[in-house]
Amino acid sequence: PDTALDLLAGMKERGLEPDVITYNAAISACEKGSRTDTALDLLDEMKGRGVEPDVITYNAAISACEKGSRPDAALDLLAEMKERGLEPDVITYNAAISACEKGSRPDAALDLLAEMKERG
Repeated sequence: PDTALDLLAGMKERGLEPDVITYNAAISACEKGSRTDTALDLLDEMKGRGVEPDVITYNAAISACEKGSRPDAALDLLAEMKERGLEPDVITYNAAISACEKGSRPDAALDLLAEMKERG
C-alpha cells in the first residue's frame, strides 16, 4: 500500500485532484495490505474533498474492515452506502458477512444473509 499512498500524495503535491478511481485503488491497496485505519482515513478524506464514493469504494473499505476484524465499522459503512443511495452487491454483502463472522457477530452475519436473499 505504500506505493499507492506515495502516488496519491504525489498527485496532491502536484496540484492534481484524485478522482474516485484513484481513491478506490489506494483504498484497495490498503485493504490488501491490512491497513484498515488508513483505508478508512482515505474514505473520509475523499468525502471531505467532495469525491463521491461508489460501490467499489465501499466494497474495498468494508473488506478492509473484514481484514481488520472491525465488524461494527463494516456495518456502519454498509448503512452509510445505503443512505447515499448506493445498492450493495454480492461483494459488499460477502465482505460484511465475513467481517461479522470474524468479529464474533454471528447474529449480524445471519441478518445480512437474510437481507441479501431478500434483495435478490
